[in-house]
Amino acid sequence: MDTDRLPGCYRHPDRDTGISCTRCERPICPECMISASVGFQCPECVRAGSGTGHHPTANAPRTVAGGVVAADPHLVTKILIAINVLVFLAALSDPALEARLALIGGQYFDYPGGPLHGVATGEFYRLLTSAFLHVEWWHIVGNMIGLWVIGGPLEAALGRVRYLAVFLLSGLGGSALVYLLSEPYVRTLGASGAVFGLLGATVVLAKRLRYEMRPVIVMVVLMLVLTFVPFGGALTVSWQAHVGGLVTGALVGLGMLMPPAGRHRALVQWGTCAVAFLLVAMVILLRTAELT
Repeated sequence: MDTDRLPGCYRHPDRDTGISCTRCERPICPECMISASVGFQCPECVRAGSGTGHHPTANAPRTVAGGVVAADPHLVTKILIAINVLVFLAALSDPALEARLALIGGQYFDYPGGPLHGVATGEFYRLLTSAFLHVEWWHIVGNMIGLWVIGGPLEAALGRVRYLAVFLLSGLGGSALVYLLSEPYVRTLGASGAVFGLLGATVVLAKRLRYEMRPVIVMVVLMLVLTFVPFGGALTVSWQAHVGGLVTGALVGLGMLMPPAGRHRALVQWGTCAVAFLLVAMVILLRTAELT
């Protein structure tokens, strides 16, 4: 018997955890833990102590990052998957949609004398829309499985708004590195940069909760190794999107998860998001100036 193994969450026995409810002392996983004035409490203890007559927001259950605990902790992940599937179906019915939404950095025109296209012409929306675009079934299936497996637990730990911020900034950070380092006329698309960002934030979450780090590190290393394996075909893996998303997600995750609970935590969290956005914007503007 392995005596070093961490106990399992009392509501999810298959999830090992090193955190316990400060009231009943039962082990709780990130999905179940709710921030309290000291430490974390389980949902049952929070419900038991909420009937005190205070304002309903005063004792609102909070996630480990300070977000509001939602009835459906995976709602944003489901919506993101639905958007990706809808865009995928739309691109199948209208192939021209790929040319309008994919990340193509350099200036190009559809026909001589026609309007110019590309990020360098001011079509900055491509940096974000490309993160929702897939044109191969295996591409979207792989990314959506990763989004569900990695994103679901992270959303439960961060809360909806903070989780969405990590996803969008990671997708934008991955696209910015593609724009900076890739050939200007190579199309890039897919949600993998954002998914890698969620993975980076998950590493921070595991560190924050003092989980066993080796499985998470092994996952990161494995996904990075697969990033550099050529698959051939019309689409190839963009290591720039993966690395850019991973670094951005880890940095934003640090800002979201590491500040201690208190009146200034939200300021640090959203300040980190603002700094990340400004750094990404700087990279985009410098590359645009270079290409024009």
